[in-house]
Amino acid sequence: MPEFVESFDLVTARSFGPPAVTAECGAQFMRVGGVMIVSEPPEDSDRNRWNSEKLADLGLVAEGRVRHGAAYQVLRKTHSTPKEYPRSIGTPRKRPLF
Repeated sequence: MPEFVESFDLVTARSFGPPAVTAECGAQFMRVGGVMIVSEPPEDSDRNRWNSEKLADLGLVAEGRVRHGAAYQVLRKTHSTPKEYPRSIGTPRKRPLF
């Protein structure tokens, strides 16, 4: 839906999919300067869950995990997402970026 590309200041995701799929599918909707809030597993301690280099390819920066009752990852969009993202339906899941 081209009318929604880079239209939103806030994108949220809960139980959408693995980090790579969530970031790739959600990045297109965020305006530059916008934020994505993604729910996280409550006890996850994997610091490599969000690959900073691949996020940068999507125009995103992980600002960190927040724990306030539930756990969330905060991603900020720093520049436009390249037109090749998201890839065709099913590809992000079959061949994740990270």
